[in-house]
Amino acid sequence: MTFKSFSDKQLLVLRWWALPEYKHMDAIICDGSVRSGKTVCMSISFICWAMSCFKNSDFALCGKTITSLRRNIAVPLMQTLKTLGFECQEKISRNYIDISLGNLQNRFYLFGGRDESSASLIQGMTLSGVLLDEVALMPRSFVEQALARCSITGSKMWFNCNPDHPYHWFYREWICHKDKKNALYLHFTMDDNPGLSDDVRKRYERLYAGVFYERFVLGKWAVSDGLIYPMFSETRHVVKECPECDRYIISCDYGTVNPCSCGLWGHCDGVWYRINEYYYDARKAGHSRTDEEHYNEFVNLAGNKNIETLVIDPSAASMIACIERHGKFRVVRANNAVLSGIQNVSDALQNDRIKFHFSCTDILREFGLYCWDTSSAGDAPRKEYDHAMDDMRYFVTTILCHENKDSFFAVSIER
Repeated sequence: MTFKSFSDKQLLVLRWWALPEYKHMDAIICDGSVRSGKTVCMSISFICWAMSCFKNSDFALCGKTITSLRRNIAVPLMQTLKTLGFECQEKISRNYIDISLGNLQNRFYLFGGRDESSASLIQGMTLSGVLLDEVALMPRSFVEQALARCSITGSKMWFNCNPDHPYHWFYREWICHKDKKNALYLHFTMDDNPGLSDDVRKRYERLYAGVFYERFVLGKWAVSDGLIYPMFSETRHVVKECPECDRYIISCDYGTVNPCSCGLWGHCDGVWYRINEYYYDARKAGHSRTDEEHYNEFVNLAGNKNIETLVIDPSAASMIACIERHGKFRVVRANNAVLSGIQNVSDALQNDRIKFHFSCTDILREFGLYCWDTSSAGDAPRKEYDHAMDDMRYFVTTILCHENKDSFFAVSIER
């Protein structure tokens, strides 16, 4: 990791704990857009503060998972510290790093705050400080347990995250009450990162639209409102003819009373086309179809094409059993993560990775109806007009994103 220069905001993060006007504060909170330079400065500052103020003490570095924490924080941090004269000895099997400078040494434990059960991992420790990277992705129970461990005199708490919805507990409890919490709050944008070129900045601006643009590019705690895919355009994404394709996939959102939606996808020159679809609404038709009847429609949809995989809702146990019993299609249970899946579809639309034949009228209809649920205190799609949207999400997240090594969600950029 190399540094050309620091912005004023980054410099403040690096030395706030030593400045007379801020060193009395108990915590620092940095939020804002992606690639705004907040994480690297915060992690370096955290170590420098710990090594300047404590000796033979324990600290915690926390991320969503141990794997992401090592990738985003620990590995680049140790590389930088070694160039500054620190010695770092990592004990991978026990998830801690001993950092020393001269005769000073402190231990930094690594924790993953994946779910509610993670709180027990950190319970019982005594810490002199904690850094929580991407705190908005962690359960409240884990965060509060980590903060409760900081009982040593002079201990401080360090928070870093990208924005989420404005009803998020961390935004309401900490950012809205930063003065009450005695916390220094700094909001970052991409302009606060001098190491980010204009071309890269513009690329990130092109990647997102709607609520994701407001959060990840503008750095706002924005509410989900309106259409989920406002970037979809019939002029841009709908075609009258599909090219000759070299690969074929079927995606399925299974329903008995609710509609059953399937899409036939074909690949050509890096773009996946929804060539045809099967959409059956039992309520509208007046009667339900059996699994065997649905299966026959899947066969008709495939025609004489060589279908690599049929991606289906993992909860559709009876339909999966039916398909596997016939042995014609290779079944893959879909990745059903909703919000990350919506981000992946947004990215695919923004980058013209998916297009739709004009005959696929049901998915085209749902694009204009698929909205955020404004009555929900958080991010959730409205549970209607979402069946073709779901089968598309299964396809993009399970197939396209897995194969697309150049996508935003797989790329690694030097900080």
